[in-house]
Amino acid sequence: MKFSTSAMALVASAAASRAASVTFWTLDNVERTLYFTPNPESSAIEPVTVNNQQNSTVQFPDTWVGNWYAVQSGANNVPGMLGEVQFGGWNGLTYFDVSAIVDPNDHDNVKQMWPAVAQTPMSGCEVFPCNNVYWLPDDVQTKTTTETDLWTTLGSGSTGMAFA
Repeated sequence: MKFSTSAMALVASAAASRAASVTFWTLDNVERTLYFTPNPESSAIEPVTVNNQQNSTVQFPDTWVGNWYAVQSGANNVPGMLGEVQFGGWNGLTYFDVSAIVDPNDHDNVKQMWPAVAQTPMSGCEVFPCNNVYWLPDDVQTKTTTETDLWTTLGSGSTGMAFA
């Protein structure tokens, strides 16, 4: 009887665990498709098309690791500025950054990323270039948060938010 109670508690605990999310906020009038590249141990996520008509939230498994990039409608599917994340990393933290390593000239797709509630720390730039992006493989630009929900901006424009 004790085993079945423990097993039921484990199942209830797993069901109660919350998936992570990223809400994508398009700042201009360009439609984009987001492509997700999981690390080998993470599951695939289907591409998502976004625009400025509404913010789009994508749910991630709570230990997902990988990145995403945006491609404007009509453009070739070529990775550019990346949003990178590790949900459920060391100590249960979420690690994230905006990375310019693949294409530092992609200034109109992935722009900024931050935790949904605290809104700090923020990674990325409203106007490129800036010193708050992962430019080189050994940069110390990865941010951490205890939150599992992030925001990412896409495109030209401003959020109107003042980030510290």
